[in-house]
Formats: sequence, C-alpha cells, structure tokens
Amino acid sequence: MKQRGRSTVLVKPAIIALALMMAMPLAHAQTRSKPYDQKLYRLSEILGAVHYLRELCGAKDEQLWRNKMQELLDAEGTSALRRANLSRRFNRGYRGYWRTYRGCTSSAQGTIERFLKEAISITDELVKLAN
Repeated sequence: MKQRGRSTVLVKPAIIALALMMAMPLAHAQTRSKPYDQKLYRLSEILGAVHYLRELCGAKDEQLWRNKMQELLDAEGTSALRRANLSRRFNRGYRGYWRTYRGCTSSAQGTIERFLKEAISITDELVKLAN
C-alpha cells in the first residue's frame, strides 16, 4: 500500500513538470508574434472572403486570391503556429461569406469593392511599417 501511495506522489510532480515543459514552447511562440500580426490576420480573412465572392460573381480570377494567400504564407508563415493562424483566418473569411451569399448580388459586389479597398489600405500600412 505504501508503495502505491508513494508512486502517486512521485507521478504528480512528473506530470506537472511535463506540462510545464510542453507549455514553454507555446509561450515562447507567442512572444515571437509580430506587432503587425493583427493586420496580417485581417488581410488573410479578406483574401478568403474575396476569393469566394469573386468566384461567386463570375470573375475569371481562378486561383488568384488563393495564390496571393500562398504568397503571404510563404513570406510570413515563419512557424507552424503563424501559418495555422493565417490559414485559419483565410478559411474563416471564405466560409463566412459562403454562409452569407449563395448568389452574386449587388451587396456581394459592394462587399468585394470594400474588401479590396481595405486590403490595399492594410498593405500600404504594412509597407510603411517595413520601411
């Protein structure tokens, strides 16, 4: 009986130590975030929405917006966590508008225009930050 109780006491600190070691890379990864990440995440979301909406409205862009997202991932996806966050935002933008629009309407076209203007604005801000 004593052996079993002692084993349980030793296992708890080992589990806690393991949990702390596993959390350390996550904490370290979070500190590597960049001050412009929120702008990148918004841009990713816009790219996803525009990809869906332009296709819905019959634009012949094919994979243009998905390719732009791939370029963003290649440039800024410096870790698995960053790539996942950027991809998640692209997919959220795509799915959000997939749920909202089933046909090309004047509202959908207006949304595309607004998003393209916002994307240009974000891109300009990011370029200024880089210089």
